[in-house]
Amino acid sequence: MHPSIHGAATPDKAALIVAETGETISFAELDRRSNRAAQLFRARGLAIGDTVALFLDNIPEFYDITWGAQRSGLFYVCIPSKLTAPEVEYILRDSGAKLLIASAAQADVAEKLDLAGCTGLAIGGVAGWEDWAAAVAAMPDTPVADQRAGADMLYSSGTTGRPKGVRVALPEDPGIATPNVLATLAQVLYGLGPDTIYLSPAPLYHAAPLRWSMTAMRLGGTVVMMRHFTPETALAAIERYGVTASQWVPTHFVRMLKLDEAARRAHDLSTLKVAIHAAAPCPVPVKQAMIDWWGPVLFEYYAGSEGNGLTTINSAEWLAHPGSVGKAAYGALHICNEAGEELGPDEEGLIYFEGGGVFEYHNDPAKTAEARNALGWTTLGDIGRIDADGFLYLTDRKSFMIISGGVNIYPQEIENRLITHPRVADVAVIGGPDAEMGERVIAVVQPLDMAEAGPDLAAELTAWCRAELSGVKTPRQIDFTAELPRHATGKLYKRLLRDRYWGESGSRIV
Repeated sequence: MHPSIHGAATPDKAALIVAETGETISFAELDRRSNRAAQLFRARGLAIGDTVALFLDNIPEFYDITWGAQRSGLFYVCIPSKLTAPEVEYILRDSGAKLLIASAAQADVAEKLDLAGCTGLAIGGVAGWEDWAAAVAAMPDTPVADQRAGADMLYSSGTTGRPKGVRVALPEDPGIATPNVLATLAQVLYGLGPDTIYLSPAPLYHAAPLRWSMTAMRLGGTVVMMRHFTPETALAAIERYGVTASQWVPTHFVRMLKLDEAARRAHDLSTLKVAIHAAAPCPVPVKQAMIDWWGPVLFEYYAGSEGNGLTTINSAEWLAHPGSVGKAAYGALHICNEAGEELGPDEEGLIYFEGGGVFEYHNDPAKTAEARNALGWTTLGDIGRIDADGFLYLTDRKSFMIISGGVNIYPQEIENRLITHPRVADVAVIGGPDAEMGERVIAVVQPLDMAEAGPDLAAELTAWCRAELSGVKTPRQIDFTAELPRHATGKLYKRLLRDRYWGESGSRIV
């Protein structure tokens, strides 16, 4: 299916609602708007296989552009809205984008860009840039003559280094309405379809919100898009619009659970049947608390932008296998050691998928090769284990591992313990330089109240860790920060934290 089909069959049905304002765009209007976008791409010389880049916050035009690119055979690159000018320029050059569309919220950065051979169009005003609204208004709202299915080309979040573009071939079937794997999984696993009211609270430049919300539209459902996430606004949107399905990351759960009881109980959430979460590991106590609150509507999956495989788990399965991210639903799972040898049940190693989607890292054949083993299985660089029942458990990313005195320590377990402390809003655990042990465990904590930061809270958190963790895992140093460098999708930029410590040994963040 495709929004263009729904535009003809149910023209007045809402394809998109802006959660905060109620602004609504029908399927017929989305079809017209995406056709104008496709026509503009052709008028500006973009041919099948070319690349367009988006540097936007969550605005309705996001979907005009992505669906316009999807129906004109383009690769569309969604650039995180918080990047600096040099970071945006890197993605533009690396992706080979011929056109960049920026919104007014990104004007300060957009105006500093060296576009080189790339043309800039602005939604809402960027000094010296052509106006997007005027440009598309002059275009016909009929399909381009050479309509063909395009694809996204998304960049990794850069949490451990330079972001890399994940490039897949354009669909073999050029038909824009041809079903894809995600659409099939959304129907089979979660029951998404024309009756779905789908809440998307996260930035659309990230893989999951973009792909899943477009899938909901593809299936004829209505997407409720949040401009910005706040716990109260999200809960209110579920009640106001009768949301039936939604997509989250664990930090959303943590922030909602930190609300007082009255705020949590203020809204009717009874329409919500599916609450999908992914992107980062969810601490067991956090997920248990969400199931206790919302009921058995939580569904989790493990996957990456690479699309090389997928595991899924529902609430009942998770309660029987707490901490698991599920069984393979797309591709076959394997756990291998450093030598590439397959390991047995409950042995930890690199997670590989066999037979899933094929991908490459754009302009980086070495990284592409590193993600494959001799059998052609692919990995995202995550460590985990599979139990005797076939359920996968994540340990951490290989690149985040701390080696202290020859002992391998994975930060995730420590972070999961600390985030459950009632005075902690967020936390990151990293390895810092240590003359004797090589690395020492450092916890960088964002307190709920920064005024409480200090030795007393550090001592309380140390005792909190020691109650459940071994001595080697208990942080040797606890520092405080007003805000962690966290990606809007929930991923931590641990590279930035590590650089601070390894660049300035023993420095404290305040």
